[in-house]
Amino acid sequence: MKQYKYLLSEKDMPTQWYNILADMKNPPPPYLHPATLNLMTPDDLASVFPTGCVAQETSRERFIDIPEEVQDIFRMYRPTPLIRAHRWEKALDTPAKIYYKWEGASPTGSHKLNTAIAQAYYAKQEGLTGFATETGAGQWGCALSLAGSYFGLKIKVFMVAVSYRQKPYRRVMMETWGGEVVPSPSAETHAGRAMLEQDPDTPGSLGMAISDALEYAMTHDGYKYSLGSVVNFVLLHQTIIGLETMKQLEMAGDSPDIVIGCAGGGSNAAGLIYPFMRHKLTGETPNLRAIFVESTACPSMTRGTYAYDWGDTAKTGPVTKMHTVGHGFVPAPVHAGGLRYHGIAPTISSLLNDGMAEARAYHQNAAFEATLSFSNAEGTILAPETAHAVRAAYDEALACKEAGESKVIVFNASGHGHFDLAAYDAYHRRALDDYELEEAKLAAALEGLPNVK
Repeated sequence: MKQYKYLLSEKDMPTQWYNILADMKNPPPPYLHPATLNLMTPDDLASVFPTGCVAQETSRERFIDIPEEVQDIFRMYRPTPLIRAHRWEKALDTPAKIYYKWEGASPTGSHKLNTAIAQAYYAKQEGLTGFATETGAGQWGCALSLAGSYFGLKIKVFMVAVSYRQKPYRRVMMETWGGEVVPSPSAETHAGRAMLEQDPDTPGSLGMAISDALEYAMTHDGYKYSLGSVVNFVLLHQTIIGLETMKQLEMAGDSPDIVIGCAGGGSNAAGLIYPFMRHKLTGETPNLRAIFVESTACPSMTRGTYAYDWGDTAKTGPVTKMHTVGHGFVPAPVHAGGLRYHGIAPTISSLLNDGMAEARAYHQNAAFEATLSFSNAEGTILAPETAHAVRAAYDEALACKEAGESKVIVFNASGHGHFDLAAYDAYHRRALDDYELEEAKLAAALEGLPNVK
């Protein structure tokens, strides 16, 4: 009998997160202050993020305990299933074994809840009133709104304008869980008003929405800023995904040759990949391939520059060294809103720079072609972001077929696409545009990078 699902019991859920900084030969350089470009201190970071998260951001401990109250909420939906894609393997006629970790099993439908709960816990411990945040496609805003309701926090969400229009039901989800949602750029902040004055019809960007959220947090007592990706403490919280997957693959009697995740800021990809990357960094699995997949519309990893850059358009957030297409870059309005951030996580950037991981970019039509193949075999409709990871798994499976090799491919199915059906409709009607970033536009965006010696 074929086994499809590999399920852990609640008692087998990991009780610690994995911190990749403990094993990196070249960890990312420190953050710089956005105004002075001097080194940021922990106190500087604590003015932005909860102090409990700042302590994790700078920690070099390999494993960090998950607070019991956080574990208790996790057990409402974790551990999530690892599923063997038998039917998709057959449809592709590939000798590869394909597994996917199903993070759409969370109440909000994506992996984002894993860090939202943790951050809300630390905010409550600190006695904060609430969080201000940004969201692209809306998955992060939904997750933080629900986490805020668990801990009695107010949540202010600045949603990228194009996604605010494209995905109204995600806004409704946020509001159902108590979040207050406004489109970004917003007339509620100085930064937002300046951006709207420059371009009243701007589709917005994650960089703009971060500027809105940072300003709101810094001008409202009891609020701090919450981020859903990029920084190390967020990626740390997501490693519960990969730690569970390792146990589930042991149940299946397999170990991965290739691990894959879509990456906008990098949280879900790192969440799956980093626990496996630990053994690559220590030399135990030197041939493991780790593939981070992005959109060609915002190709920070594949066409960006590895340099210091501001994390937001208004240049108010920490300056970090990362692969970037420039903080002022405004991406095309692709449906994969979570893949429209101008940079990638500093730890991922360092791993890419050291040749320890691979980056790949796809147009949205190619991504949807592969995810329809997956959905027709496996049934699940995936988010447009996840579709990019599916495309990479699809290509690797066909490469195995061509070479006659059997490899174990694991990807993170980071969220469902139930509120993204407009994108599927556009694909079916052949009205889904592919966007290739023009070299001149990229060069112009990179001209604004800070001058850091």
